[in-house]
Amino acid sequence: MVVRTAAAPPTPWSKTLAEPQIDDSAYVHSFSNLIGDVKVGANVLIAPGTSIRADEGTPFSIGEATNIQDGVVIHGLEKGRVIGDDELEYSVWIGKKACITHMALIHGPAYVGDGAFIGFRSTVFNARVGAGCIVMMHALIQDVEIAPGKYVPSGAIITNQQQADRLPDVTEADRAFARHVVEINEALRVGYQCADNAVCINPIRERLENSIKDVNETDYKNSVTSMSLSPEIVTQVRSLLSQGYTIGAEHADKRRFRTKSWLTCGSFSGSGNQVLANLENCLAEHQGEYVRLIGIDTQAKQRVLEVIAQRPEDVPGSGNKPVSYSSNGNGASISNGQGKAATVGDDLVAQIRSLLNQGYKVGTEFANQRRFRTSSWLTGPAIDSKREADVIREVQSVVSEHDKEYVRLIGIDVNAKRRMVETIIHRPGATANSSSSNGSGVAYRSSNGACSYQGSSGLSTEAIAQVRALLGQGYKIGTEHADQRRFRTKSWQSCSPIDTTRESEVMAALEACLAEHQGEYVRLIGIDTNAKRRVCESLIQRPGQAVANGSRAVSTAAPVSYQNGQSNGSFSSRNLTPETVTQVRSLLAQGHKIGTEHADKRRFRTKSWQSCSPIDSTRESEVMAALEACLAEHQGEYVRLIGIDSQAKRRVVETLIQRP
Repeated sequence: MVVRTAAAPPTPWSKTLAEPQIDDSAYVHSFSNLIGDVKVGANVLIAPGTSIRADEGTPFSIGEATNIQDGVVIHGLEKGRVIGDDELEYSVWIGKKACITHMALIHGPAYVGDGAFIGFRSTVFNARVGAGCIVMMHALIQDVEIAPGKYVPSGAIITNQQQADRLPDVTEADRAFARHVVEINEALRVGYQCADNAVCINPIRERLENSIKDVNETDYKNSVTSMSLSPEIVTQVRSLLSQGYTIGAEHADKRRFRTKSWLTCGSFSGSGNQVLANLENCLAEHQGEYVRLIGIDTQAKQRVLEVIAQRPEDVPGSGNKPVSYSSNGNGASISNGQGKAATVGDDLVAQIRSLLNQGYKVGTEFANQRRFRTSSWLTGPAIDSKREADVIREVQSVVSEHDKEYVRLIGIDVNAKRRMVETIIHRPGATANSSSSNGSGVAYRSSNGACSYQGSSGLSTEAIAQVRALLGQGYKIGTEHADQRRFRTKSWQSCSPIDTTRESEVMAALEACLAEHQGEYVRLIGIDTNAKRRVCESLIQRPGQAVANGSRAVSTAAPVSYQNGQSNGSFSSRNLTPETVTQVRSLLAQGHKIGTEHADKRRFRTKSWQSCSPIDSTRESEVMAALEACLAEHQGEYVRLIGIDSQAKRRVVETLIQRP
């Protein structure tokens, strides 16, 4: 790597054209700039973005094993010198094993002794900082001499000698901190030098490539067969990965849990099975503690999900499923192993489960008809438990007690101290486990344990699943319609707003919109009300959709059949795995565009991917055919699938679908 050094320019006070003298064992990043008479000792690390200019005040000396971190500026006045440890005069003297941390300014005449630590953005000007001193962040040291072994707190302004003389001594903890920084930067220096040396770095790369080859998909599958993760967590992990989010985990014992002092288990990368295996390891390692799953939007640098995946009382290998459910078509029977049972609607069970999985607290409120008209709700008994069975039992108890009144379920984000969900779960004269209706004849009920949607539905199973997924993530649902003329000009019109987040009521509202705008395009919209943006736009009806027996057929939203370019009712492929097909469908359903890139082994190592032919279509069969063609064309190479959010102009998914 070429180091940017230059001689000092000729000036009235110096015409020596002296150049930097850098020890062979030092590492100077190419993005740093050294000018003039600068002596860099052995094993020094000079990080990117540093500017060391001995063009006015000169010379400079940087002692061995010192680290000069990113953004540091070292300069000196033409007049003024300090005496270095070698009894010679210098504009700037920095001793051995010193740390000049990010964005610090050392302006000569200045002396920094051996083992001194200068914190972020601190300034040392016309001053001596003795050996072993610790100067914390954003401090100003000017026109003083600080005795060795003194501690300067963050933000301190030391500009007269009386202040310097009153400084406290450093503690052993401070010294340990400084030693740790030196050790870290020593390792960085060695690492940077290795990265620039093919003899050092190539064997490491080869070992990594061999390790990747040795670990095949079967190994991962075997590693997760004894999965102690609940099916909900597994589904949630796969859903987050399919949306391009990063998965992480945190753990806390009971004391830390009460104070919300979570410790990280790190973030997990790789395929879905690899991530699940890593999460499984985290659970096993922290058995008896709380472990929570985290979904991270790395581009927005924010968490999109926090869900508790393990509690101290969970039994290893039990799937961490605290309750079991069975459905008889009229509701869910909940058993907690104590012989007690309650009955509530399946949609309510799903909603409570969704809230708990998102880490929200559940509460209830009730009101008689007079209070209901004035929105004067009364608070139900506090529900402190976060176990599904306990919460559902409490909710059922409130509904039974206030059978003649309105009862609503509340989801509370205790961290943000705000309500995330308010939904009426009981009306006067209704029963908790009855099917819900919007009064339009469209029914929502559970016929089995899977909570299926039935009735005169015009919604495809994919649309229903998408609605459930959006509601499960706390998004609001909306709809828009357009006739063929408006569709061409993208002039969509809104259907009636859907204020509820209750699944059955949302389904009914969607049905009503489809029925009202039969013969038009209708699209489903997922809305993130907090971010005030749309997270999903998906067509659920097209003009000319077949209608049979008074109900709408679901041909539009149904999966497009595809088999080697022929529509014969099913999709099959020699090259695309079922996971890839599912991921493509998921991306298309979310309104994202599909792309592909390929790279041979050399380009793969350098991440120099090349685009395959663009895929302009959003029809599933055409996209699958294009993917097949790309795989066939670049057989023996790496090929990766890309999901593109064309509105946000960013990639939401990058996943390998073929290896050499």
